[in-house]
Amino acid sequence: MIRSHVLICGGTGCTSSGSLAIQEAFEANIEACGLKEEVKVVQTGCFGLCALGPVVIVYPDGTFYSRVEPSDVKEIVEEHLLKGRMVERLVYSDTGAEEVAADAIVGLNDTAFYKSQNRVVLRNCGVIDPESIDEYIAMDGYAALGKVLTEMTPEEVIQVIKDSGLRGRGGGGFPTGFKWSLCAPNKADQKYVVCNADEGDPGAFMDRSVLEGDPHCLVEAMAIAGYAIGATEGYVYVRAEYPIAVKRLQKAIDDAREYGLLGKNIFDSGFDFNLHIRLGAGAFVCGEETALMTSIEGNRGEPRPRPPYPAVKGLFGKPTVENNVETFANVPQIILRGADWFASMGTEKSKGTKVFALGGNINNTGLVEIPMGTTLRHIIDDIGGGIPNGKKFKAAQTGGPSGGCIPESLIDTEVDFDNLTAIGCMMGSGGLIVMDEDTCMVDMAKFFLEFTVDESCGKCTPCRVGTKRLLEMLDDITKGKGTLEDIDKLEELCKYIKQNSLCGLGQTAPNPVLATLNFFRDEYVAHVVDKKCPAGVCKDLLTFTVDKDKCIGCGLCARNCPVNAIVKTDYIAEGHKLPSYAIDADKCVKCGVCLGNCKFKAISKI
Repeated sequence: MIRSHVLICGGTGCTSSGSLAIQEAFEANIEACGLKEEVKVVQTGCFGLCALGPVVIVYPDGTFYSRVEPSDVKEIVEEHLLKGRMVERLVYSDTGAEEVAADAIVGLNDTAFYKSQNRVVLRNCGVIDPESIDEYIAMDGYAALGKVLTEMTPEEVIQVIKDSGLRGRGGGGFPTGFKWSLCAPNKADQKYVVCNADEGDPGAFMDRSVLEGDPHCLVEAMAIAGYAIGATEGYVYVRAEYPIAVKRLQKAIDDAREYGLLGKNIFDSGFDFNLHIRLGAGAFVCGEETALMTSIEGNRGEPRPRPPYPAVKGLFGKPTVENNVETFANVPQIILRGADWFASMGTEKSKGTKVFALGGNINNTGLVEIPMGTTLRHIIDDIGGGIPNGKKFKAAQTGGPSGGCIPESLIDTEVDFDNLTAIGCMMGSGGLIVMDEDTCMVDMAKFFLEFTVDESCGKCTPCRVGTKRLLEMLDDITKGKGTLEDIDKLEELCKYIKQNSLCGLGQTAPNPVLATLNFFRDEYVAHVVDKKCPAGVCKDLLTFTVDKDKCIGCGLCARNCPVNAIVKTDYIAEGHKLPSYAIDADKCVKCGVCLGNCKFKAISKI
């Protein structure tokens, strides 16, 4: 009889940190201790708190072990699983202490990271074995599909989605039920349901984690959408860089087909639905729905002019509904719990929850799912654990290369679709990059624009040429070659690109530039007028110097300088025995190695 379950994160983050070796160590040590019949090891999807991986949770007590190494496993098995004594040094605690006292240990759901979350999309991630269809079914899996096929008409399904207020989580926030209703009446010999799993924003990994941790919820949701609009075929377009997600999704599709939950005459209802996977090559533009469909068709991923919209003429020229993974993941729960349940969460015009991938300068890197309307301050300070090393919060980038930044002055903004749009930002797919006081906002805008220039398909001139000109101007500014007139030209060109680009990539590419100009114009002015980077990031505007009175002459900086730019002087400071060093500005490549090696804070950058 199984008395304990050991859940080990098998998401990409923990896998890259060695969680598979930890799983093997658990299985070997459990067998060695004669506990094979009493303890079951389960590989799950992402738990969310990626900063603490590899993560292991032991049930039924819910003990949360963090940063586990294979060498720790023997102790956990012998002490916790065999003798019932938790290994306190490995238990996660909100105290953050190295050694955790027993009275400081809190349950998983009572930690600051988890207790404010409302996990709807992520409800099964880190809870079930994603490769077991039986475990998904045990968590009410496919009950929603059974309900719509046996109790509801397609029109009733669409009305429930409409009433719930669900909006697309891929970035635009278009009402999901309304999108479905546009496609449903169109007559055609074939219709399609398409899932955008081509998550391309830097720092975004929400959809990947759902596919890795709960792939069956996507299979079920797409079948429901197919029934609602009259489609019998579906495609999941997922990037090939997600091998774990692809493997688990394919297994989910195969198992669902074997169980009669995909294919012909599902639930003896007369409804047929098949699902296929198409791998993307990582082109960011294929996140735009028409470019994505063009790629599925076997052509180069380029956007098409709209209208006609996909609801009328989409994949293979047939009526098509397209949503992203997170949007679909909400559908089964809305069907089972009702539209009013979903609409009770969130704000007036942004219902439900939103999954964010917290990254950047934040203590608790990972996935969070919070009700719409939660303030940015609460996300960063309470759930995210604040900024590391006592640094000050400066800004948060939402929406990746297509979004904008939220400055410290607006940290109490309630995060939902309309509030972010009102301040010149956008929700995007859910990447949330936190930046501290050491971030140069001009350099940040340049980083995202470099990405956009590289990812532009080149089909339309405003995006292909305009973004390159923007990048050239930003590059000049970060090198101290810009002028005040360039700042005005930046704004003018940004507006032109937004108004004239063919698709969403070009239309949103200027957003990081416009947002930083709006909230951090003083940094642009400092770069062009004072020829200084206030954050000390832009290398061409930096000068590294040695304080000769602080330098003790140890020579550590000189020995580590890759270009021999640090030389000994004749000056010996009072109280010191050795001559100080100086930096030859002509040779210095401004790599910062000397700054990192100086233990006496004698080197600074200005």
